[in-house]
Amino acid sequence: MPSNYRRGLPSLLLILVLGGCQTTARITSPSSYDLIVRHGTIYDGSGLPGRIADVAVRGDRIVAIGDLHAAQSTREIDASGLAVAPGFINMLSWATDTLIADGRSSSDLMQGVTLEVFGEGWSYGPLTDAIKADMKKEQGDIKYDITWTTLGEYLEFLQHKGVSTNVASFVGATTVRQNVLGDANRAPSADELRRMQNLVREAMQQGALGVGSALIYAPGTYATTAELTALATAAAESGGGYISHMRSEGDRLLEGIDELIGIARASGGHAEIYHMKAAGRDNWSKMPQAIARIAAARAQGVSVSANMYAYTAGGTGLNACMDTALQEGGMDAWIERLKQPQIRARVVAEMRRPGNGWENICYATGGPEHILLNGFNSEKLKPLTGKTLAQVAALRGTSAEDVAVDLIIEDHSRIDTIFFIMSEENVKLGLSQSWVSLGSDEGSYAPEGVLAKLQPHPRAYGNVARFLGRYVRDEHVAVLPDAIRRLSALPAENFKLKDRGHLAPGYFADIVVFDPATIADHASYEQPQQFASGVRDVLVNGVQVLRNGEHTGAMPGRVVRGPGYVAPAAH
Repeated sequence: MPSNYRRGLPSLLLILVLGGCQTTARITSPSSYDLIVRHGTIYDGSGLPGRIADVAVRGDRIVAIGDLHAAQSTREIDASGLAVAPGFINMLSWATDTLIADGRSSSDLMQGVTLEVFGEGWSYGPLTDAIKADMKKEQGDIKYDITWTTLGEYLEFLQHKGVSTNVASFVGATTVRQNVLGDANRAPSADELRRMQNLVREAMQQGALGVGSALIYAPGTYATTAELTALATAAAESGGGYISHMRSEGDRLLEGIDELIGIARASGGHAEIYHMKAAGRDNWSKMPQAIARIAAARAQGVSVSANMYAYTAGGTGLNACMDTALQEGGMDAWIERLKQPQIRARVVAEMRRPGNGWENICYATGGPEHILLNGFNSEKLKPLTGKTLAQVAALRGTSAEDVAVDLIIEDHSRIDTIFFIMSEENVKLGLSQSWVSLGSDEGSYAPEGVLAKLQPHPRAYGNVARFLGRYVRDEHVAVLPDAIRRLSALPAENFKLKDRGHLAPGYFADIVVFDPATIADHASYEQPQQFASGVRDVLVNGVQVLRNGEHTGAMPGRVVRGPGYVAPAAH
């Protein structure tokens, strides 16, 4: 047991729950704490059954768990009849800019999320001047100055600005590539690859959790397996992992899994699949095979896992319906090509069939009636928000494919889009796996201010609550103690997050008090900005940010850094 767990506490008062100890000790010696959460059913993140106990907090740490009836505290929370769990981790957050607009992280916090993890292929550092210019040009309703350059500086910017949840990030493989190669569709030279690896190493020293890729989007799709393995190996040198939106989630799903497993074997680090799914009706039968392939690798000692969102629809952009080779050079170059009649005709034809060497998400849906438009930059086009591509095609009297091309040109953006591409049976099957954690693949919102202008996927407001309510309580795809483990300890252990993910003395006091009997999501595709219910109280680093279901306004969130972090030398 590390000595810092004792940190001046009398041994009588130290009630360890590490290792899943089920003994609830009785403490009779009086003591004083900042806060005690009393009488709740404790689910400590181990996956073992809950037990009634008290949790004592001093400063930003949990210092005792047990029968603390004789202990005194400055404040108390009565959790009688409620579950008390470690703070939940959102393994795929796109709150990178929504937290700049509103640091409260309300839609996630109302579900018990205390840590937002960024970096799906693209990260907010390291940034070149050219990348910064593109970021400024492509900003939508949320406007901000880019005052940082490195990933570490961005995360510290959020902390200093003020956020209610903790924040962490992978360094984006695409971002690293853009630093060295721009948007070029070619392999790096040996020297360029070394420079890319060094950028990963620098990001690891700044606290990155590892390297993240997104392999269906340009220019990330241009990376070879060898390039990705080199970057993952650089991250693994200091304990970092590799996490990926795989090269295919549909027609070549199994091949995509094989690539990820191969990278994990070669790098020696942990690897995780972003938002695991079998996309497209023609591929739904592959989900059991995909799970079997991952389970086999795990049985052979390969450290691999996955995360999911609890919905049958994914969310990305209309760029996922077009050949990524067409998108080389960035947004401006892509749009100029789309304006050329000969190229446009080819694009329209290609959108009507499976992609040849690329993933055609439009085709995977089965038709434009399953494609919902939910994000425009142009005020002129915002009235189309919430309409399907089929409906807009009917309004304009043209084909769905032509409308997709026209909208991209008119909005000068990829157009945020919801694609209905998964089966309910496969969602249940994926969520039942013990090695699957949760990731919303969305920002964190509030239905006010600039964020009220946005039309997110309902997973932004409901992903965790839907998992715990509909799928765990009602559909029984998992038991509650293990579901809580998969929301907390599992991702923390996978990516070596120090003192996070468990309710245990010495760990940071990220604590959620919720009602398993009533927790529920309310967001819909038509009305996504609806808060979840059932989470009553949330603490982040020992500070209460949700009290009786209401945000306190506190912003105690911190940067959570990975295993390679090297603290700057004191000046």
